[in-house]
Amino acid sequence: MFLVVRVFKEKDIRSIRLLFHPDFLATYPLAKKIKDYGFFSYSVNEALHLSEKERVIITSVFKNINDELQNRIDDYSHDLIISHVETLLNYSNRFYRRQFITRKVVSSNLLQKLEEILEDYFRNERTLTQGIPTVQFLAENLNITPGYLSDMLRSLTGQNAQQHIHNKLVEKAKEKISTTNLTISEIAYQLGFMHPSSFNKLFKSKTNLSPLEFRQSFN
Repeated sequence: MFLVVRVFKEKDIRSIRLLFHPDFLATYPLAKKIKDYGFFSYSVNEALHLSEKERVIITSVFKNINDELQNRIDDYSHDLIISHVETLLNYSNRFYRRQFITRKVVSSNLLQKLEEILEDYFRNERTLTQGIPTVQFLAENLNITPGYLSDMLRSLTGQNAQQHIHNKLVEKAKEKISTTNLTISEIAYQLGFMHPSSFNKLFKSKTNLSPLEFRQSFN
């Protein structure tokens, strides 16, 4: 069936691994949906921290999968195992979302450091030489993966990392528009945009005003 549950024990550490071939999901909706589970791109230091109750739940799902594998295969075996695998993934999603909230001190510290990195980036005008800060750049400076960064921000602020960067760009743009005599094009280039039209489009999508209209509102 291209699927196996393995239990590993080293010293006092016991782990369970679920291994399956991509073909095992073929013809099932989960084959496409599995790409939506962002935690597959997380690194080891971003592992899920389970409470004892959550550990029992996860272990029980693994047991259900293993029990099904040990049973005699029939017409329902594949369907049931796929269902258990999807349950395992959904619980993992739930517990990760919980983790971003319950480990709020860690998440808040990361958010504060993120703001410091962005402020430093704009203060030193790195946009002139390096362009708009990227999600990859921020993640590397925080020593986390881009996926974990976006999921953490989405949990704390309701927006992913790219949206967070865009908000910061608009915030800095407002400062320059309202406090300098730079043209809109000059401001766009200073903020790392290669084309002023891209800057105008982003600014209007966030404020419902063009940069020029925003400037005129101060007159």
